[in-house]
Amino acid sequence: MGVLTGLRVIEIGGLGPAPFCGMLLADMGADVVLVERAGPRGADPLSLGKNAIVNRGKRSVALDLKDPAAVDAVLRLVDGADALIEGMRPGVMERLGLGPEACHARNPRLVYGRMTGWGQDGPLAQAAGHDINYIALSGALWFSGAPGAPPMAPATLVGDLGGGALYLAMGVLAALLSARETGVGQVIDAAIVDGSANLMNLLLSAHAAGQQPFERGQGLLDGPHWYGSYACADGRFVSVGALEPQFNALLFAKLGLGDDPDFRDAYDARRWPRLRERLAALFATQPRAHWVALLEGSDACFAPVLTAREGLAHPHLAARGVYARRDGVLQAAPAPRFSATPSGEPGAVPARGEHGARILREAGLPDDAIARLLPPA
Repeated sequence: MGVLTGLRVIEIGGLGPAPFCGMLLADMGADVVLVERAGPRGADPLSLGKNAIVNRGKRSVALDLKDPAAVDAVLRLVDGADALIEGMRPGVMERLGLGPEACHARNPRLVYGRMTGWGQDGPLAQAAGHDINYIALSGALWFSGAPGAPPMAPATLVGDLGGGALYLAMGVLAALLSARETGVGQVIDAAIVDGSANLMNLLLSAHAAGQQPFERGQGLLDGPHWYGSYACADGRFVSVGALEPQFNALLFAKLGLGDDPDFRDAYDARRWPRLRERLAALFATQPRAHWVALLEGSDACFAPVLTAREGLAHPHLAARGVYARRDGVLQAAPAPRFSATPSGEPGAVPARGEHGARILREAGLPDDAIARLLPPA
């Protein structure tokens, strides 16, 4: 079920953003065939096994891509695919015999999505890196921290997923629309450094307008006392984001500060550090539940800072079914939501190679060839 029902995607197994992109497509109904490395998952120290939510809803075949017969099997899968996604370093797929040129020779309509940190070219293309490095270079990490403190990345969210997986998914879907019109596929070079830099454009608009200087703690989105997070008496946290005048006026009124002259000119940046200290002292006087009862649901632009486990039980998220447990694993529901073609319940995480024989039969391989490719269970 889903808006992408009928779409077939080949995913070459890897880590991080490319698998997350595959999950997004599978959540929306695509048949995602995951080509995993042969051998037990436990041999990989970074393997998540049955907890790999990014593999939910996919079908798995385990192959040794150093074997020419396995490479030929993948090319047979490419024959009937709409898209292929991979997250190898530049040049690895070509060395395997599965690069864009080889795949387009078999299927000119194929959309070939490539996910890397630095991109397919440039001085750093072959260097190792991770989320924090890519967003550090792109500028997206700069504002993630208090003035004078080292920036702290929100793990994987800005780079691997926001600047990586989502841009790869958007690129693949856009190229699929083009391929349906022209009959010609293309290669998508989705680099996390590019995507995370692109995410900066809203902040760069504010910077150009003089509202968000590059000095941390002095802009409208990281400096004011009415835009930030605060600790409560019980060690939990709350957030306020009362950016507009009517919202910060309501926030101050509900906090009993509406008549305090210090809080009348909310946009005087000279007062922000001192007033942030005052709000910090105020929020620290009561537990989080007190502030939730006082502020949640109002136009004071407030929310408690929750863990995903707490989010599971929150009335708003529970009403929308945002979080659930499946096979004992806490996970978020597919997003976004479609009115005419809603996504079904996410599929299970497959065991490595679980669907191998069926997938290879669909590709036209005879049983004796399948037996040679797939090790006995």
